[in-house]
Amino acid sequence: MKLKTFFLILSVSFLAGLQALAQDTLASNQVAINNFIVKENLLKNDKIAIIACDANEKPLETVNGTFQFSVNGFKQSLRFNEGVAVSPQQIDKSTFIYLRHENETGTHGKLYYVIKKDQDLKLIKINWLFLVLVPLIIIILATMFRKFILIAAVVLIVLFIFNSSNGLKLGTFFETVFDGLKSVF
Repeated sequence: MKLKTFFLILSVSFLAGLQALAQDTLASNQVAINNFIVKENLLKNDKIAIIACDANEKPLETVNGTFQFSVNGFKQSLRFNEGVAVSPQQIDKSTFIYLRHENETGTHGKLYYVIKKDQDLKLIKINWLFLVLVPLIIIILATMFRKFILIAAVVLIVLFIFNSSNGLKLGTFFETVFDGLKSVF
């Protein structure tokens, strides 16, 4: 009788150990996107490709599955295959694109300006510091040189109108700046 109880306890502990090992393996195989880059789609169909990458911006080809992104404030499920997903919307004119992905490790957002010429798309990554420093420098110059106040006001208004007409709304502007500040701290 003691031998049967011994084998029963041994088999239960063995099965519990296997289950714990399986859970650890499953947890380590979960894939998260903590960084991404955006490029023009290889098919040149006026779409962008989002590429999952590591901290050094080296593409991660092991990322497969559906991930939630926010593109200019609209939630989208993007299907990644070997680390690459293609946004379903075509770009018909030059515009700002703000991509944001949130997972367990935090929120990851990037702002790009897409220049469309004929059938080509050129993407320029906009740093959040640039969004803050350009208006700040204009304001500082206007306060230093009193004759420059009117010109600075006109430049700031033109900058605001350009940004707004190309998709960079005030909410997206502040979202980009706050995400950048969070990444610093």
